[in-house]
Amino acid sequence: MGYLNNASITVDAILTKKGRELLARGQNEFNITQFALGDDEVDYSLWNPNHPLGSAYYGIAIENLPIVEALPDESQTMKYKLVTLPKNTVRIPVVKVGQTAITLTSLSGIASIIPYTANFTNGNSRFGYTAILSDSSVATIEATKAAPQVAGNTIPAYIDSNEAAQSVAVTGLEFRITAKAQPLSAKQATITIYGNETGGSVVINLTVNKQTLNTTPGVASTL
Repeated sequence: MGYLNNASITVDAILTKKGRELLARGQNEFNITQFALGDDEVDYSLWNPNHPLGSAYYGIAIENLPIVEALPDESQTMKYKLVTLPKNTVRIPVVKVGQTAITLTSLSGIASIIPYTANFTNGNSRFGYTAILSDSSVATIEATKAAPQVAGNTIPAYIDSNEAAQSVAVTGLEFRITAKAQPLSAKQATITIYGNETGGSVVINLTVNKQTLNTTPGVASTL
């Protein structure tokens, strides 16, 4: 990673393998139709309303921050995407759920997740939410109510490479979690719910308890 000189306007882009393929074909096949903006490199805690030189310098430290170069790893960039909201919006939409911790019984436990968006009427009602289960060996996740319109999932999971192979993402308005059998020990995972229209997210901690068996003395147990 490196930093760009923020004294001049710079556009720094890295093409994906598919992008390079389209660019090589020519004939206007490489055509950018969508893009996203983010402020990953901005530290807003540097805003200083007590600056001795007055209000014109409250954000001087932020304005002088270096600009981070483009990264090819989508799991490490664009963590904080900017969203477009109606002009007179005065509150930031917040994604919420009924509970942020779920404990299920091994093999038979089922829970429903119905996210909603506070501070914004009908927030995410068109494209819904993206739910990411960090470890698919703990449970299964499915959308039980589809969103009216389908949006491509561009929300990275932000988990390490070991968990990435186990994660699964689904999109919808409501979701169902079904526990898998855990014969050896209880297992944990997280479910992260993202708002596909307004941004924002909430994390649910999921625990699936160890499978227990009722035994009778002198009788062998079988699974």
